[in-house]
Amino acid sequence: MDWSSVQLRSLVELRRRGTVTAVATALGYTTGAVSQQLGALERSAGVPLLRRVGRRVELTDAGLSLAGHAQRILDIEAAATAELEQGAGRVAGVLRMALFATAVAEILPAMLARLGTTHPDLVVRSRELVVDDVYDAVASGAVDLAVGLEYPDVPIRRDPSLRVMLLYRERFSLAVPAGSMPSPGPVSLAATGPPVGWILPPEDTHYGLAIRTACRRAGIEPELRHEVVDTAVSLALVEAGIGVSTVTDLMLRLRPSRFDVLPLAETFERHIVAVLRSPAEHRPNVAAVVGLLRDLARD
Repeated sequence: MDWSSVQLRSLVELRRRGTVTAVATALGYTTGAVSQQLGALERSAGVPLLRRVGRRVELTDAGLSLAGHAQRILDIEAAATAELEQGAGRVAGVLRMALFATAVAEILPAMLARLGTTHPDLVVRSRELVVDDVYDAVASGAVDLAVGLEYPDVPIRRDPSLRVMLLYRERFSLAVPAGSMPSPGPVSLAATGPPVGWILPPEDTHYGLAIRTACRRAGIEPELRHEVVDTAVSLALVEAGIGVSTVTDLMLRLRPSRFDVLPLAETFERHIVAVLRSPAEHRPNVAAVVGLLRDLARD
């Protein structure tokens, strides 16, 4: 049988995610391209791998069986690539990387500038992803490495094959309209009870749930005024006097803003992490970029 890694990865991701649209998003392809890859794989296999159920497709028994073998094939391929690169010992070629939005704006430019000096033969191809999706992107093999987030109170479910390395910790502060909450010292989240309104990400995101968990531990239920995903928009709304939100130093560097930043009495933090598959840990390209990210974190 003649099949490609892309075809096998599409099949594995369909088993993992359930829809062609979700597979396309994870792998960075169009839905049409994913359908073509799956169709080519089915023709090569010579047996039906998919069946249509309403407007969706699902895997047949043969498809499920092949998906299990496909995952093992991809794991062996990843281990072989790591061993070959390690033997060559050169930091060169292409490394595929995913980052969440704030990291794209603040970490990626500095990383690429330094990489151009230290490892000029390495090309990084980056993708911005929703932070909750970066783990799956690495697990699927769509990218080699990602910069993601961890919230101690709200662990993100991840594939056991992944390796997560702490780069640095960021403690949250409270962003409030200028002059609205004068405070000589740290302020408790409990002080943000009614009538103070909040600008929050959705509760079905890890960040949104982490904020609500911290507030509830402090004894308050945050009064939601505006549900916003984009950090820069949240900062603009705080600046306009619309409500309060939580921020970190990295988030504050996204845009110049005129509002007060108050330290929190409670410990509420997030961890910036590097995410990679275990076989890739010793690949020279991956190790070089992880080392560079750690250097940037110490600066």
